[in-house]
Amino acid sequence: MLKIGQIDYANCSPLFHVLRKEFDCSGYEFVFGVPAELNGLLLADKVDVCPSSSIEYAYHPDRYLILPQLSISSIGAVASVLLFSPVPITNLGGGLIRLSSESATSVNLLKILIRQRFGLSCRYETVPSVTIDAEDDSSALLLIGDSALKMSLEKSAPYIYDLGELWHLWTGYPFVFALWLCRKEVADDSALQKLCLQLVEAKNIVSGQLEQIVAGAKEAGWMGKERLLAYWRDNISYQLDEYAITGLMLYYTKCFECGLIDGVPSLHFVDFLVSKAKQSSEETLFIGK
Repeated sequence: MLKIGQIDYANCSPLFHVLRKEFDCSGYEFVFGVPAELNGLLLADKVDVCPSSSIEYAYHPDRYLILPQLSISSIGAVASVLLFSPVPITNLGGGLIRLSSESATSVNLLKILIRQRFGLSCRYETVPSVTIDAEDDSSALLLIGDSALKMSLEKSAPYIYDLGELWHLWTGYPFVFALWLCRKEVADDSALQKLCLQLVEAKNIVSGQLEQIVAGAKEAGWMGKERLLAYWRDNISYQLDEYAITGLMLYYTKCFECGLIDGVPSLHFVDFLVSKAKQSSEETLFIGK
């Protein structure tokens, strides 16, 4: 049975909702976790495929293949990767920034922005998610995913910076927060190949079903239906086109320049989807339901 990691954040809910609704998922086992947890499970061969922090591919490019045409990204503001600061970001030099422990991609993005965009040097401390509420607000804090969304709703800060927006204003490119990665050992598995096709079709279906999805979404309970719908429509993209890939490679280049990775990786994709996703045969794409 193919083990699929599922990020338990609002940014993934629509895609997984459509996957389960429109396709036969009886041959899959879903494993929930935050990005950092799923990265570890994928590396330990405890899940076979998942939307994984984009930096994870750069850490272990020899271990994974990328599912084409799929990502979790933003073109501008992402709304769920936020720096909460007591002072303007230009005044953070020499200060402490507390970091979410849930995603290395966003942490590295912040370090790049601080160093290369703003020309600053800061101190960093990783903060376990369970202790965030107990921390004081005397230093800047980076949060991602639902934690960032909830904090932006529940607590005001003198300055709140959206890292997706900062990146886009600086570079002009999208930021790819997550890639769909699989272990190389399962790349030729028929279940993985089926999932590839289902995910691409699910991505194409999502935009037309967002109003239906939000009606039953658990996140609407704390976020509100209108705000959640706007988040999905305006901030989150599942595309991985040439524009997004250029932004991804620029991110990897800047990670290398800042000493955050050992080298800029080449991108290697699952070949099956490259050739098969061009087919639009309904009997091939819609399997089971």
